[in-house]
Amino acid sequence: MTTAIVDDVVAEILALKKSLGATILAHYYQEGEIQEIADITGDSLKLAREATKVSSPVIVFCGVHFMAETAKMLNPSKVVLLPDLEAGCSLSDSCPADKLDRYQQMLRENGRKFQTVTYINSSAAVKALSDWIVTSGNAEEIVRRVPADCEILFVPDQHLGRYLSEVTGREMILWNGSCMVHEIFSIDDLKKQKKQFPAAKTIAHPECPQNILQYADFIGGTEAMIKYVSGFAEPTDFLVATEANMMWQLESKAPRHRYHGVPGVTCACNKCPHMARNTLEKLRDCMKNVSPEVTWQPEFDKAREVLERSLLNPMPVAVAHPPGD
Repeated sequence: MTTAIVDDVVAEILALKKSLGATILAHYYQEGEIQEIADITGDSLKLAREATKVSSPVIVFCGVHFMAETAKMLNPSKVVLLPDLEAGCSLSDSCPADKLDRYQQMLRENGRKFQTVTYINSSAAVKALSDWIVTSGNAEEIVRRVPADCEILFVPDQHLGRYLSEVTGREMILWNGSCMVHEIFSIDDLKKQKKQFPAAKTIAHPECPQNILQYADFIGGTEAMIKYVSGFAEPTDFLVATEANMMWQLESKAPRHRYHGVPGVTCACNKCPHMARNTLEKLRDCMKNVSPEVTWQPEFDKAREVLERSLLNPMPVAVAHPPGD
């Protein structure tokens, strides 16, 4: 789109936001032009928590489907819109609820005492089968809450699970899932970049495989990355191993630094095709039509209990149902 057309679409969005009384939430992996007009930007944890503070009757969630589901579960009475219902997640797709349920039953039949710790990148039906929900921002804290006499079944991200196992010392049963974006960073290109920028700091998301994480100076979620780079007073080169749109957020919050995306094995940058389904035009249209809307589903009641216990209460609490149920 030309600059003039973009300006027109943005003007329409702002007018619609006012008429609907809507609040726009956008994930850090959205295009910069969407983040720029959002009322709140953040990672999954921040957005989930901020969604509970929204007073407006309509939430427009620029992210992927499981995020909009989360916003709806935490705001049952509000209208939650998603610009494109097809904006999914490879991690969520890797762990269907029926398959997880069968695996949990098998573990129980074999006398295994466990709790299921589930990454937020999952469907509401999977969350309803879980004991805890984690984001990259609170995962370590939650894992440390799990009683020592319980095994941990961590789903669906094997890389995040493996990383958490290392930092907490807790052994885990890992689900064989991974993020299609973080899975394909090129280790060879990262090594070349480190030679090209020998003083650079490498920051990587814990969804990355171990071969990338072992070269990282800092491992953390998107919110933690912003805090980390902001702590450097002098201009610094950073090699960034996470979704490419995170660059916009880093450059906005700490513009004194230089950011270099770590290439993927098949392309120069890693962008999530699901996040990319949301565009300015779709954002405008969903507000104009008040559709597509994420509506309440039967599994939301149970999933909401787990979400609230995991994400909204920072202090350790007793599990409200038997481990693994």
